[in-house]
Amino acid sequence: MQYDRTDARILEIVQRNNRLTSEVIGEIAGLSATACQRRLKRLRSEGIIEADVSIVSPKAVGRPIQMLVLVTLERERADIIDRFKKAIKSSAEVANGFYVTGDADFVLYLTASTMEDYEQFTRQFFYENPDIKGFKTMVILDRVKAGFAIPIEVRSED
Repeated sequence: MQYDRTDARILEIVQRNNRLTSEVIGEIAGLSATACQRRLKRLRSEGIIEADVSIVSPKAVGRPIQMLVLVTLERERADIIDRFKKAIKSSAEVANGFYVTGDADFVLYLTASTMEDYEQFTRQFFYENPDIKGFKTMVILDRVKAGFAIPIEVRSED
């Protein structure tokens, strides 16, 4: 996946606001709207831009309880890991899931309407799964920053 200085500028712009038109993005990046559209299409098709999303307030949609959950599997076997990854992907409650190194095997970010709803979720998702050795829940007191923007390395042009 290759990108140049102009692509890097476009990536910086759309990470801050992906609702801007190609005309506005192009104007900021020094391109025509058509050239900007071509570059955006290529960045998406090459997987450099993975998704265009909106960050929704959990509280505003009735899911004010947010948690990080550290999950430890019984054994680290490929089939067990793959099954758990599939379970994460199919769960609406799990907003983000990460396969990690360290004391836990996975870190999950999820939301719930009430603690009772979360308890019900834990019974179905964790306790009924024989592949899970244990889990630790950390309730989030305050979401200080929410986003997906990452620093874009400007690559030198050849």
